[in-house]
Amino acid sequence: MKSSAIIVNTSRGGVIKQDALVQALKTNQIRGAGLDVMTPEPLPCDHVLTTLPNCTLVPHIGSAETQTREDMATLCSANLLAGLEGKPMPSQLC
Repeated sequence: MKSSAIIVNTSRGGVIKQDALVQALKTNQIRGAGLDVMTPEPLPCDHVLTTLPNCTLVPHIGSAETQTREDMATLCSANLLAGLEGKPMPSQLC
């Protein structure tokens, strides 16, 4: 990446090699990072990423939109009701 790059991760914490990111931020190989996801979550308060001035951490706010939360609640309710009725869950993960 260019030294002027700012990397943003809103997908999964494991997508970015966090140790390599820390090194790149410390040595100014990249300009900055914005992370909505980290490994582990939540990060310990003393994690090095919390101390870097060129790193912004936000607490998984990508799903905080009202419509998204309503859809999540609807999905959860449908799965719960199906499970209670002994039926297959409509949104089963595994």
